[in-house]
Amino acid sequence: MKKRYRVKSERDFKQIFKVGKSYANRQFVVYVLEKKDQQHFRAGISVSKKLGNAVVRNKIKRRIREGFLQLEKQIKPDVDLVIIARQPVVNLPLEMLVKNMTHVLTVAGLLIKSEDSDD
Repeated sequence: MKKRYRVKSERDFKQIFKVGKSYANRQFVVYVLEKKDQQHFRAGISVSKKLGNAVVRNKIKRRIREGFLQLEKQIKPDVDLVIIARQPVVNLPLEMLVKNMTHVLTVAGLLIKSEDSDD
């Protein structure tokens, strides 16, 4: 995921939390804020210190970014979102992590249906 597609500033995070809507499953919480006139979605990742030390948290963030890369073409472009990892994510294999990300993004209504999907 390119850096320009990330939510980085504290102001943006606060706005998404305050104005955006939240959706959740057991592994993730997603806050979504619709932004018109945006060419590509932007994503912020939050991993609590409760999930582990810096090494563990960074590994989780890398795996979530990989999940966004796999789902990039299916996510609506006119949104900013923040995804928060919950405890079960620590031990999930990448395949299950992507599956759970797909589920929570579907619940949030962020995925575009594609004809070539294998669902």
